[in-house]
Amino acid sequence: MWLSYGQLISIGFAAIGADVSIDEKALILGPEHIRIGSHVRIDAFSVLSAGPGDLTIGDHVHLGVSVRIYAAAGVMVESFVGLSSGVAVYSVSDDFVGGALTNPTVPADLRNVTAKPVFLGRHAIVGAGSVILPGVHLGDGASVGALTLVHRNVPTNVIVRGNPMARVGMRNGDRLRDLEAELQRREASGEP
Repeated sequence: MWLSYGQLISIGFAAIGADVSIDEKALILGPEHIRIGSHVRIDAFSVLSAGPGDLTIGDHVHLGVSVRIYAAAGVMVESFVGLSSGVAVYSVSDDFVGGALTNPTVPADLRNVTAKPVFLGRHAIVGAGSVILPGVHLGDGASVGALTLVHRNVPTNVIVRGNPMARVGMRNGDRLRDLEAELQRREASGEP
């Protein structure tokens, strides 16, 4: 069941656009740090957690079932992005290798935390079960195959997949921009 517009407003988002569908089973933490554009769909069991960093979601974005975005250091999701079921985006992570203690119950001076904003460029798509780590920048049109650990930047229109992550191809950025222009033309003229 989708939340009504009144229910969406009552959550207290920093901003929310038109035609936003959020399943009632989604969990929203820190809504005052979350901005959502128009024509956005957020499916059941997704978690949006923001603060003190902001989470910004552009227009025409889909977050599949059980997508988790942890934006403590900030996450920008540009327009036309799609995150498939089970994708996790982290802007903060403990050091699991260097010998520091971990988790938020431990004093900060005993931990080694990486906190860097994440940027998902326009038309980026991320396949089911993938994990995006702090500081990653997905260029416009970047494509990530299912179950990929994204620990470094992915350039514009590059397709990656696997563990370890490897480049496997390119997307047609010109075609993406042409289709976006067609959608905007249809929206402006009222066509379906």
